[in-house]
Amino acid sequence: MSHDLARAPLASMLDRRAFLALVGAAGAATLAGGSALAAEPKRGGTLRLSALANPSSLDPATGGSGFDHCYLWTIYDTLVEWDYDTLKPKPGLAKWSFPDPKTMVLDLQPNVKFHDGAPLDAEAVKFNLDRNRQDQRSNVKADLTSVEDVVVTGPLQVTLKLKNADTALPAILSDRCGMMISPAAVKTHGAASDRNPVGAGPWKFVSWADNQKVAVTRNDNYWRKDRGFVDAIEFNIIPEQATGLRSVVAGQNDMAFALPARLKPVIQRAKELQVVSAPTLYCIQFYFNTKRKPLDDLKVRQAINFAIDRDAFVRATMAGLGEAATMTLPKSHWAWSEAASKLYPHSVDKAKQLLEEAGLGKGFELTVGSYTDQDSVRRAEVLQEQLGKAGIRLKFTRGTVAEISANFFNQGYDMLLSAWTGRPDPSMTYALGFDKGAYYNASREATDELSDLIRRSRESEDLKERAAVFDRIQQITMGQALSAPIAFQYELDALSPKVKGYKPDLLGKPKFEFVSLE
Repeated sequence: MSHDLARAPLASMLDRRAFLALVGAAGAATLAGGSALAAEPKRGGTLRLSALANPSSLDPATGGSGFDHCYLWTIYDTLVEWDYDTLKPKPGLAKWSFPDPKTMVLDLQPNVKFHDGAPLDAEAVKFNLDRNRQDQRSNVKADLTSVEDVVVTGPLQVTLKLKNADTALPAILSDRCGMMISPAAVKTHGAASDRNPVGAGPWKFVSWADNQKVAVTRNDNYWRKDRGFVDAIEFNIIPEQATGLRSVVAGQNDMAFALPARLKPVIQRAKELQVVSAPTLYCIQFYFNTKRKPLDDLKVRQAINFAIDRDAFVRATMAGLGEAATMTLPKSHWAWSEAASKLYPHSVDKAKQLLEEAGLGKGFELTVGSYTDQDSVRRAEVLQEQLGKAGIRLKFTRGTVAEISANFFNQGYDMLLSAWTGRPDPSMTYALGFDKGAYYNASREATDELSDLIRRSRESEDLKERAAVFDRIQQITMGQALSAPIAFQYELDALSPKVKGYKPDLLGKPKFEFVSLE
């Protein structure tokens, strides 16, 4: 018998935006069918997963792919955690407080050790935070621009001195910036830490065979006993998701996650499988390098946005299991901007007019990075046809997620067709994607006004005040067409009947800390 664990939106019970404002989070949903955590989970066994992409790095500071998180969360604990349904921050390795707007104090859990036996103490946290914001190889500097200094104020206490108030810091420390890596391991391995990760999470690193498998094993000294139930996890890297799903049907793997909507009927026909479906912040989009001609012309970027038929894209590539994206946040988000959402109604005629004004009325070609899996190819074909109607020809280069993404962000193509996989706080999305010098901003440029607004979006804890700032931010990022959001993809996972305790989260990036095997 099929077990459907689909999360139903709370909008049927109350106004969704009102609920999100109430909880101060990016989204909400409920998990139907009860929780497998009610019973005492069984310990032991190896959880075998079909994973879409090879990691870009297993060092949280240096990776460049949003797909890395499913690996990283097994190896690393974070200073702050978030609620699965709402992304509201809660204590993890640390509890936090703000004695004043420019001071954040972190009080650490005692007796926590890294996998190499070194203590996870205040000195280790200072090392990590300083490395994240200062190291040449760090890709998360933009998250910590508000931090002036990190001071050890006790064996288990760290104080962050801030340049300005930053209420997003708890959420920021629930992501890559809050993943603690062993200082001793970094000093030993240097740049090779990318492939020799040493954290303090529920599992410790065993091996990584490129484009084949990543393996982790239980951390017997893990400080929390209410999670980390399986003895080991094997990520079997299968870029073609239909093949990954077949591996679950055949019993070779226990779970395939982030599946495309076209495979939902296949899951449902395999009646023994569990189905998980839930809304996420996962946004498929065109990333632009606005330094490269002709994308340095605003009219060209706007023309691309007008040429995209987002509703048709959702129908053609997601079987309707998604939402047209008019900005980098979904309509249910508390920081969604109605004004920004109206900027680009689908119009081929408007796109052609703008290209005429830009001197490109006869058509032109853009180079685009994309991936080899069937769904990426289908998305590319649909967009190729849509933009072609306006005279915009797309020339695709395809490869693995890690390779193509790295090439684009190192100035390899005009555009990248990929996803923004979401962050716990919207200020992180705009800082990492659009601020000056940010890794995911291929041009590395931003106006002083936009940078100032991103900083201001973190000053207040009042959601209405923050939403007003984000309204202006989104009118700038969309008005200047700094990207072309296309659609939000819902999470879709297939699980074997023996997998218990899995729960989806709003980021759409799976965690396995509560999973057990029957």
